[in-house]
Amino acid sequence: MRATAARGLVLAILAGTASVAAQTTAPPDITAVRPIPAAQSVFLEELTWLEVRDAIAGGTTTVIVPTGGIEQSGPYLAVGKHNYVNRALCAAVARRLGRTLCAPNVPFVPEGDLEPPSAHMRYPGTISVTEQTFRALLTDIAASLKAHGFQHILLVGDSGGNQPGLKAVAADLAGRWAGTETSIHYVPEYYDYPAAKAFAARSFGWKEIDEGLHDDAVISALVMTVDADAVRIRQRIAANKASINGVPLTPVDRVRDQGKQLVDFRAAAAADAIRRAIAK
Repeated sequence: MRATAARGLVLAILAGTASVAAQTTAPPDITAVRPIPAAQSVFLEELTWLEVRDAIAGGTTTVIVPTGGIEQSGPYLAVGKHNYVNRALCAAVARRLGRTLCAPNVPFVPEGDLEPPSAHMRYPGTISVTEQTFRALLTDIAASLKAHGFQHILLVGDSGGNQPGLKAVAADLAGRWAGTETSIHYVPEYYDYPAAKAFAARSFGWKEIDEGLHDDAVISALVMTVDADAVRIRQRIAANKASINGVPLTPVDRVRDQGKQLVDFRAAAAADAIRRAIAK
C-alpha cells in the first residue's frame, strides 16, 4: 500500500513539474538571428523555420504545392510513382524560376471510392481520399503558406485525378484572396504527358505499344532519375523483362539520362506557364 502510494505521489509530482515547465517555456523568438549559415535547398521541408523565414524576407516568395498519389501501377512500378516524379520535376521547375520553394509533396489524393472500392482502390497498396478531403487539405496547405508570407502559390499535380480538385481550390481561393498580396494559380501545363511522349518519340525514337499495365517508358524514365529501384530494374534485368511498351529500359545510364531530358522538357513548359500566370 505504502509503495503504491509513494509511486502515485512521484508520478503526480513529475506530471506537475512537466505541466509547469510546459507553461513557463518561452516560445522561440520570431525575430531570432539565425546562428549558422542557411542550407541550400528548394525543398521547404528540408529547411529550418529560420531559413524559411529569411528566404521569404530575401524574396523567395513563390512556392509550388506538388500533388502525387499512391496507386497501383502494374507489376514493376512502385505505387508512389507520381511522388518520385514530383521529387525531380518540382525541384527542376523551382530552380528554373528562381526564388521558389517546393512545399512537401501531397501523396494522398482521390484514387477511387472507398466503399465499395473502385478504380485504383481495387488494388492493394492504393490509398485514396475523398474529393472533399483532398480539396480541404489543399485549402489548408495554401492558407498556411499565405500566412507565412508567400505571395505566389502554385498548385500542380502529376496525376489526372488530381486536376479537378487543384483547379477548383485555386479558383475558390483566388476569389477569396482577391485584393490581398497573395495570388494562387492552378498550372495544368505541369501535367502534360502527351507532350512528354511526343518529345520522347521525337528525341529518342520511342514508339510505345500500350501493354495495359498503367505504366509506360516516359514515367519509368522519369522515376529512374530519382531511384531506379522503384521500377525494379535489377530484378527485371535478371528476368529479361527490362522493357515497357516495347521500349528497353537499358542501358540504365542511358535511360536515366533520357529521363533527365524529360524532366528538363516538362520543367521548361511548367516554368513558362507559371511565369505567364504570375504576370497576369
